[in-house]
Amino acid sequence: MNNLFCKSLLCALSLTFFACATKIPKEIPVGYGWSNNSVNTVKFRKNAVTTFKDLQFTAYYDENGTVVLGKRKLNSANWEIVKTPYAGNSKDAHNSISIGIDGDGYVHVSWDHHDTKLRYAKSKSPLSLDLDKEESMTGIAEQKVTYPEFYNLPNGNLLFFYRSGSSGRGNMIINSYSVKDKKWSQIQSNLLNGEDKRSAYWQAKVDKKGTIHISWVWRESWDVSTNHDICYARSFDGGLSWEKSNGEKYNLPITVTSAEIAWRIPEKSSLINQTSMTADENGNPYIANYWNENDIPQFQIVYLENGSWKKSNTGFRTTSFSLGGGGTKKIPISRPDLLIKEEGKNRYLYLLFRDSERENKVSMTYKNLSINSNWKVTDLTSTAIGEWEPNYDISLWEKQKKLHIFLQNVNQVDGEGLAKSEPTMVRILEVNQLPK
Repeated sequence: MNNLFCKSLLCALSLTFFACATKIPKEIPVGYGWSNNSVNTVKFRKNAVTTFKDLQFTAYYDENGTVVLGKRKLNSANWEIVKTPYAGNSKDAHNSISIGIDGDGYVHVSWDHHDTKLRYAKSKSPLSLDLDKEESMTGIAEQKVTYPEFYNLPNGNLLFFYRSGSSGRGNMIINSYSVKDKKWSQIQSNLLNGEDKRSAYWQAKVDKKGTIHISWVWRESWDVSTNHDICYARSFDGGLSWEKSNGEKYNLPITVTSAEIAWRIPEKSSLINQTSMTADENGNPYIANYWNENDIPQFQIVYLENGSWKKSNTGFRTTSFSLGGGGTKKIPISRPDLLIKEEGKNRYLYLLFRDSERENKVSMTYKNLSINSNWKVTDLTSTAIGEWEPNYDISLWEKQKKLHIFLQNVNQVDGEGLAKSEPTMVRILEVNQLPK
């Protein structure tokens, strides 16, 4: 039997298209992290891993709740690991670590928040893992902080989003960091106003032109089952003014009555919050989420095309569950992450997720939106990853179209519970070739 025949036979017997058509993803170990809950892998981390020039940075809690920073050169498996002087309450899965690198190379870190005082520090020098003293940003609305997120602007400045207040009664704050002045200022004190009756749970995307896209669901109480509707806003001036997709200017703050509804979804639809957005070369937004379709939660994409909102239902799930209650949930599926790759007239959408139907592996569903075809599904790992949620290196994808995914096998007991588990290895999954 010749080698060519053997290779053909192996490919024919492959369980997935991905294993044959692409290079096998490579896992790069970083260090051992806390795994008793999902705090290191929650979806709302911005960012778990990010790249500046030829250096990649990551952060995670170790088994003692210490904030650990890591740095490596791309294409190297050797990580420089530093245990910072800082720690967080890793027993609460809300208290994630988010990092951002400004245009001068300074590392910004925020961690340990669930309706608690802002915790923030930046590196003492560019590209260093040695953090300076903990400090305030603006001193305004920094006492009840949750969901810290850094976003890079094309000019090297940073944005910092967070919720001030509590679930069901929170305001959306936006701070802006000037590389020139090395100073933070608050540019929005309550962009999405719940009017003391509800909260907005958002996801955002800064596209290549610097347009900021925000989408969100409204939640009427602490109970996740009261999530409803997917709404949208965009800003062309760094977050100072906002408009709808048709160019109509918002009178700020945005409320439930003034918000543009990209897709109307009623309460008790198992609609999840804090997922992912991306945008194509023309600045059209794509919003990933999941909610019930015929009583089965399905991953779905809401997107803008020729000025109209459209929806694509991946439609491959077969099992039902009901989303409700408070705290960090143990859910059969993860929140999804989303990326787009354009080649000529083709728009390939890739959705990263984890699903108990697929034995909790790291999985991907993908589709060419430019043709009439079904979503295809494949697995990127051969083993389970627990209650992991996806988080990939957005900066590296935008600049080089290389997909690096933050990976750790973690547990999540429903409602902020803790599992008894040993630390597990934090890894970067390098997906060298995407299916089509």
